[in-house]
Amino acid sequence: MGMASKIIGRENEIRILENFLASNRPEFLAIYGRRRIGKTFLIRSYFENKDVIFLNTTGAKDGPLLEQISNFTKKIGDVFYNGAKLKAGKNWNETFEILTDAIKSKLAADKKVVLFFDEFPWMATKNSRLLQNLDYYWNQYWSADSKIKLIICGSSASWIKDKIVNNKGGLHNRLTQRIPLEPFDLKNTKAYLNSLGIKLNSEQILPIYMVTGGVPYYLSQIEKGFSASQNIERLAFRRNSFLLEEFDNLFSSLFDDHEMNVEFVRAIADSRYGIGQEELLRKMGTALHGESGMKKLRALQDANFIIGFKPHFHSKKGMYYKVIDEYTLFYFHWIEPIRKTLLERGLTKGYWDKKYKSAGWDSWSGYAYEAICYKHIAQISKALDLSPTAIPSTWRYAPKKGSKESGAQIDLLFDRDDDAITICEIKYTDESFSITKAYAEKFKNKIDVFNRVTRNKKQIFLVFVSANGLKDTINSEGLVDGVVTLKDLFQGVD
Repeated sequence: MGMASKIIGRENEIRILENFLASNRPEFLAIYGRRRIGKTFLIRSYFENKDVIFLNTTGAKDGPLLEQISNFTKKIGDVFYNGAKLKAGKNWNETFEILTDAIKSKLAADKKVVLFFDEFPWMATKNSRLLQNLDYYWNQYWSADSKIKLIICGSSASWIKDKIVNNKGGLHNRLTQRIPLEPFDLKNTKAYLNSLGIKLNSEQILPIYMVTGGVPYYLSQIEKGFSASQNIERLAFRRNSFLLEEFDNLFSSLFDDHEMNVEFVRAIADSRYGIGQEELLRKMGTALHGESGMKKLRALQDANFIIGFKPHFHSKKGMYYKVIDEYTLFYFHWIEPIRKTLLERGLTKGYWDKKYKSAGWDSWSGYAYEAICYKHIAQISKALDLSPTAIPSTWRYAPKKGSKESGAQIDLLFDRDDDAITICEIKYTDESFSITKAYAEKFKNKIDVFNRVTRNKKQIFLVFVSANGLKDTINSEGLVDGVVTLKDLFQGVD
């Protein structure tokens, strides 16, 4: 597979790229995903050693139109004319005309031409008419040549989805492939660290994942020969540390009005079990009213900072939102409260080691572990041998104020097509979790509330998704039907 063999994980994405390159028709692919996720690395690593003509040009953030065009034209000269300096056009129409002529000049080479426009949203400066010209040249010229393979890439997933994937104009339905690139799962996080010579066990990798969320570039900052705690302290709690400075860079690179996007995420993060759209609207005041507020929420979902969901069997209309990005959760809870100190002088050595063993970590790690489990639902389903038709969801019930009824929250459930529901209780503890008598009674009450409120008649199976398993006690007998452990989360899925 050449260079592709150096790519860790990404098996599905490589299959898409193989089909994309091998086809005997023009292809148009969109790849999108947040900053640092590995989009550019994936495309370059796959194509640069292939026997193709590979044009890779990148947008400049906040760069003016003529600078974008100049950079683009220079790349055309480098790739098609052995580095010759070409006269840049005045607009994108002239620039794409130069590119079209350059492609024609290589027709005799009988090679496929891969056009990789990286950070394309940054090229689309105000009034540049870049999209209109892309539309024209794709439909008029490039899509008529079976050798042309076009790749549009961007960190702003919402921009790519709005302007390319769901385009209502001339690019409507022109995409032939798309790759929404996501962070590594636990299995590929371990494989990636191993490729760097970092041989940590699953128990050490889990807290690293709780901090990095499986973002490849963040993982590349981990140093060999140090524990998870030592690496986290170096990356987050030294003066001007990487994970301190990354937060503002991350949001400002993805969103124009990034301060408001941060406030949305912060408001959602304050509610561990998710916040309803109406409550979020009240909390944010006028900021969420109208389409602009909903657009921000969609953009945050597209970038995988939050998920929007409708609790199962929920009679009320409206969405709930929950933060699932581990790095963001870690930043809000651990870094931001001491941000000023970290910027000015950092903290004494051993700070994080003390926090890592504190009650605060125990509480927060349970929150982070839930976010990880939501990203590994496929692994949980596989461990439980559930049918692909089993629908994963969550459920909550909050009685009216003043009511004597008990509320209930179910972390994860699978509504199955065999007249059964698997209810999952997610628990993170350093040791095997022990169910006390009081905990067992509390959980039985939760199931009673669920059955009563939903009028459920299906068979209930109870499963614990516990990082370090479950102790066999008299309280677990007859209550628990299955256990999913950290080992299961590190397994691959088909």
